[in-house]
Amino acid sequence: MDLRQLTYFVATYEQGSISAAARTCAVAQPSLSKALQQLEEELGTTLFLRQSRGVTPTDDGDRLYGHAGRLLSQMQSLKASFGQSVKRVQFRLGLIRALGVERMSQLLRDFSTGVEGLELHLVEPEDAADARIITPKLLKAGEQFLPIWTDNFQLALPTGHPLALKEQISVADFDRLALIKRTPCEAWSQFYPELIRHGIQPDIRADIHTIEYALGLVSAGVGCALVPEFESLRQRQDVQLRPVNGFSLQRTIGLAYPRSRGEHEPLTWLKTVCQQTADS
Repeated sequence: MDLRQLTYFVATYEQGSISAAARTCAVAQPSLSKALQQLEEELGTTLFLRQSRGVTPTDDGDRLYGHAGRLLSQMQSLKASFGQSVKRVQFRLGLIRALGVERMSQLLRDFSTGVEGLELHLVEPEDAADARIITPKLLKAGEQFLPIWTDNFQLALPTGHPLALKEQISVADFDRLALIKRTPCEAWSQFYPELIRHGIQPDIRADIHTIEYALGLVSAGVGCALVPEFESLRQRQDVQLRPVNGFSLQRTIGLAYPRSRGEHEPLTWLKTVCQQTADS
């Protein structure tokens, strides 16, 4: 069985006539008839009842038609996929650290699937980029800012830590508290001067960059850490989150892009995705 035989079979089935099928396929009628005969012999069945005014498909002919149509359609799609060259579109997106794996994965997935041929390069926020996902403090001259998320920071505690019994953490609780310092961190920059002002000195056990590593150390019982209140953290059993009483520790994350940039399909779509994310 080959594609040529299936093509002749489908044409005969749809035309209801071997001669009409031969004209449709631009082939001599004897050649088409022979191909159908070979197909029937190979399958060991009769596909058509030959009549004076055409052909009528048998039950096996009806059954084969459904399979043959799908096979031929898939082959046409396969050929077309190689025949069409998709223009690659490069886009450089700068990202700050600690954006939240789950929500960023969803945003990047929505962005990537919306632009055909997109070749996405994730770079550091200070590198040359078509757009950046950053905090307002990192905005450059000539950039527009579209807010996406507002994150509230809380203190992450190991499960079973004595402070986990409290509903809120006070400034005094930080005195000699084993703490994982994370830099750069907006919450730390806001909060640490207040600790100094109150004469409070935490016990800094580590100074790292990523939230993932900070949470790993918290989970291991090394210390506590100020982290954004991601929804995914609420589901963890090894970490407890508590707000810091009297302090609104927040950061805004958004899309920064050049004001002067004209219509650019990837950037236009990215702005749409970010706006939809912000509205959800």
